[in-house]
Amino acid sequence: MKKLNLCILLSFFLSSLYSNAQVITGAENTAEYISLIENKNIALVVNQTSVIKNVHLLDTLRSLNMKVVKIFTPEHGFRGTSDAGESVPSHIDKQTGIEVISLYGKNKKPNAEQLKNVEILLFDIQDVGVRFYTYISTLHYVMEAAAENNKQVIVLDRPNPNGHYIDGPVLDIKFKSFVGMHPVPIVHGLTIGEYAQMINGEAWLTGKKKCSLTIVPCQNYSHTTLYTLPIPPSPNLPNQEAIYLYPSLCLFEGTVMSVGRGTDFPFQQFGHPAIKGSSHSFTPESREGAKDPLLKGQICYGYNVKRAGTPKVGFTLRWLLMAYLLYPNHDTFFNSFFDKLAGTSQIRLAILEGKAEDEIKKEWKPAIDKYKLIRKKYLLYEDFE
Repeated sequence: MKKLNLCILLSFFLSSLYSNAQVITGAENTAEYISLIENKNIALVVNQTSVIKNVHLLDTLRSLNMKVVKIFTPEHGFRGTSDAGESVPSHIDKQTGIEVISLYGKNKKPNAEQLKNVEILLFDIQDVGVRFYTYISTLHYVMEAAAENNKQVIVLDRPNPNGHYIDGPVLDIKFKSFVGMHPVPIVHGLTIGEYAQMINGEAWLTGKKKCSLTIVPCQNYSHTTLYTLPIPPSPNLPNQEAIYLYPSLCLFEGTVMSVGRGTDFPFQQFGHPAIKGSSHSFTPESREGAKDPLLKGQICYGYNVKRAGTPKVGFTLRWLLMAYLLYPNHDTFFNSFFDKLAGTSQIRLAILEGKAEDEIKKEWKPAIDKYKLIRKKYLLYEDFE
């Protein structure tokens, strides 16, 4: 397992060398924010992606004698190794003695007691630009807690690897949940800094409050930049192809199908024991980041789609439609989680009615067009349109 993790990290690093050569992340641009946090009690909102040239932001700030008093972490934890949905306990970091508080599970929002000795919340987490990826939900709750407790939020921006397009249905607010809190498409086309501005600007915080917000932008980045992530953002997005395919394949998490959690290629394949006649197969097993994967120990037959993982693929329903047709029992294909992931019942109902992908996409186009007008107000970088 350790060898596999080293291989994953090495492949991420090598593939990022060319596309990332000129981009400077917000975290790297220390001159823009050190003066804002000097002599302040700082709480970091971070995980394993929060690095400056392979050094964790926490270590960098401590070397500069900044006063980091607390660490908050999102889903998957401080080191980014916990399962999706796994409760991550709060603890004391052994190396620094700093309290680490999980913002996943029952405690999704910092409370007044946890913020008592905090002046600034410094947010630095790599997002992937997809509505149901929960780091933007954590961002929402951090901003809401800051607004309620008169704290400042500084977001150190990072590129969006799926920031070159917009697609998918806009969330119907009646399906609001931790995997979809805002009326945005599945692929929203914003960096996490731009997204923070939208949360504030559209008054999405409870009571229409606004937090004191500062964005430290990236340099030499635009929404046409091909940016390869140097570190896996979560344990089941181990490479760039999985990140490109994630918007489309994550919808399978609302079905009976496995998307390869518990294999070497999660979110790059799909399958089920009941699908026959396919030459591709995989068997999910317990491993770090997938301790109890769906269909564990069962041979799943299906399709390998990882060679399709290029920026040009975009968001598609074709694999979902294919799997639905191949699965023998249509009545049990979807589970109760599907509509929350999709942010609407429209996709599920359309598939049940036998509609084609083009027909389904036409139904969400008017809402996307309205969203695009809102999005433009919050852009920090040159757009792809």
